[in-house]
Amino acid sequence: MRKFGLIGYPLSHSFSKKYFTEKFEKEGISDTSYELLPIESIDQLPSLINSEPNLVGLNVTIPYKEQVLPFLHELDPKAEAIGAVNTIKIKGDKLIGYNTDYHGFKESLIKWLGAKAMPEKALILGTGGAAKAVKAVLQDLNIQNQCVSRTPTKDQLSYEDLNTSSPQHLNTSQLIINTTPLGMAPNTGALPDLPYTELSENHYLFDLVYNPLITAFMQKGIDQNCWVKNGLEMLHGQAEKALEIWNQ
Repeated sequence: MRKFGLIGYPLSHSFSKKYFTEKFEKEGISDTSYELLPIESIDQLPSLINSEPNLVGLNVTIPYKEQVLPFLHELDPKAEAIGAVNTIKIKGDKLIGYNTDYHGFKESLIKWLGAKAMPEKALILGTGGAAKAVKAVLQDLNIQNQCVSRTPTKDQLSYEDLNTSSPQHLNTSQLIINTTPLGMAPNTGALPDLPYTELSENHYLFDLVYNPLITAFMQKGIDQNCWVKNGLEMLHGQAEKALEIWNQ
């Protein structure tokens, strides 16, 4: 029996187990399972792996996409360049890290907007592991971008910048991607602190959150006639890429 799983904390929001379980059933794969494996600290990863001899692959979610790096023996070049991992292949005693968020987001974004209709500028809400994958995609698509953080560094914007001193950032950035967990079930009322009334039909709001399917961030966009998209298609894309890696 081969076993795959998802590490993170908490995991009550995740659709991953449902997605993989249904996929294995549909394709008649009976010797494989996928489980949610919540760990309260990334330091618990080695003991988890030692206790699961049939474990051959892991997905990694909030808050461990960056914290997991010191525990890995090898990194795929793209994951190393991004600086975050969301997929681990367990090969003997080695843990090999990959980033399939990059593939999932890139495919979903191009499918949504079209390769020839990409905006010139984008704002990335958040600075965590998912934001790093999104940033790498935007750079590869030649889309200028800036991250927005509650505690910005020199090259980042603050939410205060968007709300007060520099509203032009919102007006000139057609694409806004939420990479934070704000709005994720069960805290569905939470959303990034933006001046939403400044948005228009010229804005595209992509929320990496997929549970609920219409987040508070997306609803604010809908109210302003924006184009909106959730992260469910990205989840499916990164999951398929992860499965491809595990089966190589």
